[in-house]
Amino acid sequence: MAHKFNITAAANDQFKFDFSYNSEKIFWSENYKQKASAKSAIESLKKNAPEAITVDLSKDETGSGYRFEIVASKDGQHFVRFVASNGETMVRTETYTSKASAKNAIESLKTRGAAADVHDEA
Repeated sequence: MAHKFNITAAANDQFKFDFSYNSEKIFWSENYKQKASAKSAIESLKKNAPEAITVDLSKDETGSGYRFEIVASKDGQHFVRFVASNGETMVRTETYTSKASAKNAIESLKTRGAAADVHDEA
């Protein structure tokens, strides 16, 4: 099964989306008040993720613009967030025990996100 974006209903008549492969969520969003906002965020990811830089905050790297940030969690694991040019987090991943797994998640969205289908399940 191919990579895809899934728009789903969230609490309080809101919407959220995820980027998944074989039913496994790789990245997921916060809630949006309007479905159009969730769709707009997906289009922004499709456009901006392929060329986005990766900043490893656990190594004190910095960056600006659209970017992937590798973040160390309190227990020594890592997660990834994709940040818009305005500094807002658009999506994030689960926490991984291996930094290599976090990098694989980034590569998945960078290389497969632009062509991924959008499924509206809301």
